[in-house]
Amino acid sequence: MGRRLFVTQLYEADLGAGDLMGELAHSIRSLAVDDVAGQRWSEDHRYAGYTSYASLNDLPRRDPVIGDLAKLLIKHAAKFAQECAFELTSKPKLDSLWVNLLRGPGHHSAHIHPHSIISGTLYVEVPTGSGEIQFEDPRLPMMMAAPTRRTDAPEELQPFVTVQPRPGLLLLWESWLRHEVLPGAGRGERLSISFNFA
Repeated sequence: MGRRLFVTQLYEADLGAGDLMGELAHSIRSLAVDDVAGQRWSEDHRYAGYTSYASLNDLPRRDPVIGDLAKLLIKHAAKFAQECAFELTSKPKLDSLWVNLLRGPGHHSAHIHPHSIISGTLYVEVPTGSGEIQFEDPRLPMMMAAPTRRTDAPEELQPFVTVQPRPGLLLLWESWLRHEVLPGAGRGERLSISFNFA
């Protein structure tokens, strides 16, 4: 058997679906009601719900529950940085954090997170029918005449890998990894918190 080269890491942790998720859900819904600038941005950009992405940049200081979450995220990002063998002079620094309330068939098109080293999402509430997050093999633009993969190929050889969100699931990845949120099939509100580390 040959060697496996150029591994793309995806960090997964389960933060549980207990009190913390309930408190975070309350915070997200409160922000969705109170943040007029975020409501306006979401409407202007046809976001199917609400996001604080472009309106609030101080959530860990503004909300004590999100502040506690930020401390927890820093620990997980440090662990992931070690798994990636990053040569850093200090722990990764939480650079930005925003909340998302995505309704029904809402989705996010494929994108990366420039100017960051680690990005991630914590799923807070995930109703039945919520869209999966899909990651794309970063080599796709260079594959030219490569044949398609068989449907029974191992996950590590697939050009796209999807992860089904669940409450308490924390995902971290290197920020250059292209990803998207697939359209949901349900009617509920999917609550999540996304973030970047520099």
